Amino acid sequence: MTETDTTAGRTAPGASDVPLTEAYDTALLDLDGVVYAGPHAIEHAVDSLAAARRAGMRLAYVTNNASRPPRVVAEHLTELGVPAEPADVINSAQAAARVVAEKVPAGAKVLVVGGLGLEEALAERGLVAVRSLDDEPRAVVQGFDPSVGWAQLAEAAYAVRGGLPWVASNTDMTVPTARGIAPGNGTLVAAVRAATGVEPEVAGKPLPPMHRETVLRTGARRPLVVGDRLDTDIEGAFNGGVDSLLVFTGVTTPAQLLAAPAEHRPTYLAPDLRGLLAPHPAVSAGDGGFGCGGWSARVEGGELRLTGSGDRWDGLRALCAAAWTAADGDGGPVDGRKALAELGF
Repeated sequence: MTETDTTAGRTAPGASDVPLTEAYDTALLDLDGVVYAGPHAIEHAVDSLAAARRAGMRLAYVTNNASRPPRVVAEHLTELGVPAEPADVINSAQAAARVVAEKVPAGAKVLVVGGLGLEEALAERGLVAVRSLDDEPRAVVQGFDPSVGWAQLAEAAYAVRGGLPWVASNTDMTVPTARGIAPGNGTLVAAVRAATGVEPEVAGKPLPPMHRETVLRTGARRPLVVGDRLDTDIEGAFNGGVDSLLVFTGVTTPAQLLAAPAEHRPTYLAPDLRGLLAPHPAVSAGDGGFGCGGWSARVEGGELRLTGSGDRWDGLRALCAAAWTAADGDGGPVDGRKALAELGF
């Protein structure tokens, strides 16, 4: 049904002769930049997810954004036309709370630098959220929330410098919003790191605690990670040993994909979530180049060369195979600007 390289060492996008809704039982979908951007659904997301659900695929929503509890996210999704229950949402706050719970006694107080999502995740683990070092917390947990300011960051710095364990929900440097790309939790974590010289333990994507949390909560047997970020979604799938679909509705550009190291290479790529509903063509190798659809790509003189015609996404698949193979063969980086321009990227 599917024809893919192993997750490790991928040198070309994978192929599936059936829609991905048939090849996998559960889609583990990122939210920001995949399903929505701020208050608005991304184009084609609502219809594509409805079609995937009708095809029998379970949909779970996995996000590094720790600011909102699952019930609030589920309500937002439902309002956008994507019916969801709180149990369908897994966030990095839950993964972080599990990590913290393994470090402190039951019922312990934990200093929260973040929003309601972290507070409710800690309560689920029987821990008590506090906002001041004066409350004698046993650990610090930090996650993104638009309300986080100097006072909360300073409180975290005092606690971390005092030796308390520090867990960050995630270290994404940016977050997509309706107005564009904004600073993410990674920038706030960096402030505490700079003030203390201490590195936090990170729970969210792409690290194992998040993958563990997702599998425990969904029971997925053949999961497909769907995301827009190479360094969180795709690397998280790589670390978990599962397949992935990259969509170009968020932060990743085709140029970044061509330059991706092994751990950032997705199994499949598509412009948006309609990629769940279709087969994915194979990339073939021959005569020193790589072909997909009506396109052929090769590396000549350190530059990607593209010939042919057809669907531009097939052209990008061929370019990926040529660029990734060259990089793995110590050919060094290749210049793909002209080839991408020919495809309209």
